[in-house]
Amino acid sequence: MAKRRDVHKKKKKKWLWITMAMILLVIGGGSPYAYSVLHNVQNTVDNELHKPIEGIDPEFTKKKVEKEEPINILLLGVDERAYDKGRSDTMIVMTLDPAHNQMQLLSIPRDTRTDIIGHGTVDKINHSYAFGDSEMAVATVESFLDIDMDYYVRMNMQGLQQLVGAVGGITVTNNDQAFDQGGHTFPTGELQLNGDEALAYARMRKEDPQGDLGRNERQRQVIEGIIREGASLNVVNKIGGIMDVLGNNMATNMTFADMRDLASNYRSARNDISTYQMAGRGTMIDGTYYQIMSDDEVTKAHDMITEFGSRDNES
Repeated sequence: MAKRRDVHKKKKKKWLWITMAMILLVIGGGSPYAYSVLHNVQNTVDNELHKPIEGIDPEFTKKKVEKEEPINILLLGVDERAYDKGRSDTMIVMTLDPAHNQMQLLSIPRDTRTDIIGHGTVDKINHSYAFGDSEMAVATVESFLDIDMDYYVRMNMQGLQQLVGAVGGITVTNNDQAFDQGGHTFPTGELQLNGDEALAYARMRKEDPQGDLGRNERQRQVIEGIIREGASLNVVNKIGGIMDVLGNNMATNMTFADMRDLASNYRSARNDISTYQMAGRGTMIDGTYYQIMSDDEVTKAHDMITEFGSRDNES
């Protein structure tokens, strides 16, 4: 697996609700009491969740955090089953910029056709996880967008359902269309969702005229809903249940100390959240459907990430 490139030579070229959940606890709940509670679950984070990968240099990231520079986190949402490790049906690059108190969520469609780094094939980008786990997924996204990743967070989709339940439910606004999914009915307007409902809401794709694009938007809504609940001091009282969910469904290269540093330096980034969905041209190649991203679209996404911290916050 390729190592991180030297930044002095050149800039490197679902449901992950989890990262948000993790970072929601850290970025959202920053009170001394919250820290004392999080300290009690340090063993869970460091002994169960912490899964480092060779492609991300922790010292490189540590220097960026110390300087409060923008950092990139790859959020992977996978549909793991007892008989199948699954694919990363959700891939979002989250950029945190503490200097301007802002956060960006950039979604990559799962059918995006690209080189799978370390596998020697050209395939759908979400297959990178199935072929090589988080290591290959990180390397593939880094190569595709020519960026550096500082952290990754992988979450099993089934954990989403449990996580929403652990925080006591979330609120989303369905602005697009009423629909039925998974035995639940979702009218337009503001919706209060429990875990089962949130999972069904975020999974709907076939009835949506936008397909994956519409589903990705609902996924981002659920993520933001979890962040809002995580920012509430009331979530501290639910930390035990949340950590149980994370321990069973999440993996990340973050240590407890990393999360503590993020809480200290990046908590304000949740004050202004922007989103972007990459869009390509759908086509069939040898009987398989792909999204083909133009060079302009890939360059735009690259620039949105690498220049995020250099743009003035106009809000």
